[in-house]
Amino acid sequence: MFSAQACIQHIIPKTRPDFSREGSAFAPVNIALIKYWGKRDTELNLPVTDSLSIGLRTLGTRTRIRWTEGEDNISLNGELLPSDNAFVKRTRQYLHYFRPNPSLGFIIDTHNDVPTGAGLASSASGYAALVLALNDLCQWQLNKTQLSILARIGSGSASRSLWNGLVHWHAGTQADGMDSYATPITHQLPSLRVGLLTLSRKTKPISSRLGMQQTVHGLSLYPAWKPMVEQHLSRLQTAIAAQDIAQIGAISEHNALSMHATMLSASPALCYFLPETIATLQTLWQARSEGLACWATLDAGPNVKLLFDAHEEAAVTACFPKVSIVQPFG
Repeated sequence: MFSAQACIQHIIPKTRPDFSREGSAFAPVNIALIKYWGKRDTELNLPVTDSLSIGLRTLGTRTRIRWTEGEDNISLNGELLPSDNAFVKRTRQYLHYFRPNPSLGFIIDTHNDVPTGAGLASSASGYAALVLALNDLCQWQLNKTQLSILARIGSGSASRSLWNGLVHWHAGTQADGMDSYATPITHQLPSLRVGLLTLSRKTKPISSRLGMQQTVHGLSLYPAWKPMVEQHLSRLQTAIAAQDIAQIGAISEHNALSMHATMLSASPALCYFLPETIATLQTLWQARSEGLACWATLDAGPNVKLLFDAHEEAAVTACFPKVSIVQPFG
């Protein structure tokens, strides 16, 4: 079994800390159209299946980082976090891979445009921004494939947050994970709109990491997931090439609901939905039966993302007045 430490040290060059430097970066939130759910290696965050996402370019994480002597100092959205905070503990554990010696720490100031840990992909943009900022600080000059692998070790979905637009994360087959990274897709969908419905800003009670383990090992419908993803991915790639927003939306919604079905079938059952989530989906389905061309996707959390064509924007806003609409392609 390969360790995360060994994989990272294989990628990053040896450099001396320059205490006069500061690294900074922005990484976009990405919304998975074909979901990542389940790992073949938990330490390296190697997925069971490929996935495909869309980066939101105007929403994400901005991170600044510099060296310090001693303990890490981590601020989130302007608030200095205590050392026993769960976000700090997980970030420090990841940063240990990059310290030239144990006495060196990092001062990190990071800002998320979306709620943290609420199923809006903040960890994906967060770890991607952190890796890009480390690359800037340490002057590694790594390419995007190498950076995608490093980001993946922090959070699987972070492998896709190095790019705007459509991104394909390849599951790979190698035990060391060196063939598991994301690549951008050249197709553009200028008329696609993504609507964000933030139904809860609270941190979800069960992390995606633990939720995957519970689903995969919980005597669920999970064995059907991999062949279903392969079918969905193939169909979605065809729809993207044809710029067929309706098919893109329909496939994405089916994939998302299929993922949540595997969670519900686990023992014990896992459900990220709130009553507001169900009510939102029912409103959407009723509106769609009346002619609204709009579809939903949901990650591991209660919040709903809408997919629709630009000409439906007024109708979507009328149906969901609190929706925040993003144009992924400028």
